[in-house]
Amino acid sequence: MEKGESNQERWCGLKDSSWCQQFKNISNPLMARYVYGFIFLAANLLAWSARDELSSISTLTKLKGQVAQFGAGVFLLIQLISIISFINWLNEYFASETYAERFKVHVMIFAATSYFICLVGIILMYIWYAPIPSCLLNIFFITWSLVLLQLMTSVSLHPKVNGGLLSPGLMGLYVVFLCWCAIRSEPEGDQCIRKAGTVPETDWLNIISFVIGILAIVFATFSTGIDSKSFQLKKSEKATEENDVPYGYGFFHFVFAVGAMYFAMLLVGWNSHHSMKKWSLDVGWTSAWVRIVNEWLAVCVYCKFIFLS
Repeated sequence: MEKGESNQERWCGLKDSSWCQQFKNISNPLMARYVYGFIFLAANLLAWSARDELSSISTLTKLKGQVAQFGAGVFLLIQLISIISFINWLNEYFASETYAERFKVHVMIFAATSYFICLVGIILMYIWYAPIPSCLLNIFFITWSLVLLQLMTSVSLHPKVNGGLLSPGLMGLYVVFLCWCAIRSEPEGDQCIRKAGTVPETDWLNIISFVIGILAIVFATFSTGIDSKSFQLKKSEKATEENDVPYGYGFFHFVFAVGAMYFAMLLVGWNSHHSMKKWSLDVGWTSAWVRIVNEWLAVCVYCKFIFLS
C-alpha cells in the first residue's frame, strides 16, 4: 500500500477483498472477529465438558470463580448499555425529520406489537409460574415487571421527554424476557415451577435449549464487543474519519474476556459451590436473583438514559 494511504482506505480494501485474501492477511480486523467468535464458542463447549466431568474444585479455582463473578457483572452492564443505546438510536432514527412521516404507521404497528407481546408474556408467566396464590415470589416478580413496563411508558411519554412508544415497547420486551429467564432459573422441585414430571434420560429439548443458549451468548458477546461507540463519552469526528474501523481493539478483547467470565457463571449458576445437572445452564437461586437485579437495573439505566438524551 502507498505510504500516504489512510487507515480508512486500507480498511475498505480489506473489506472488499475475497475471504481467502482476508484470511491470509492476519492483521485484518474483520477476520479477527470471526476467529475470536469461533475460539470463544469452542472454549465454552470445553468449559461445559469440564463442568460435567470434573467434580473436585480446588481453592485456586474458587478464587478464580470470585473474580469471574465480578467480570460477569461487568459484562452484564456493558451488554445492558449496548442494548439501551441501540434502542435509543432506533427510536431517534425513526423519529427524525427524514423518516418520521414515512415510517409513522410502521412504528405504531411495531410498538403496538411489542406491547402486545409483553402483555401476552406476562399473562403466560402468571399461568405457568404462579398457578397458586402461595407463589408469592413469582407473583411479585411478574407484577413488578408489569409495573416497570408502565413506569418506562410514563417516563417516555412525559412532556419533557416525548420519546414515543417505540423505545419503551422494545425495552418492555427485554424486561419481560429477563423476568422469564429469572423464573426459569429457579431450581426444580418448586411447586410454582411447572416442569415435566418424567423425562427420558436424554432430554433432547434441554439439549437444544442448551445449544441455543450457547450460540445466543456467543452472538451477544460478539455484537457487544464491536459496539464500542456506545461507550464513548466524546466522539471525535476527525478520529472517526482517519481510523474508520468498526470497533475498538482493546474494548473488543475486553468484552470477550468478561464474556467468558459471564459464561463461566452460567455454567455454575453464579455460585462456584453449586452443583449443576447435566445439560443445565444458569439454574439456581443466585442466577434467578442476578436476572431480577439486572432487570431492575435495566429500567433505571433506561430512564436515566432517556432523560439525558
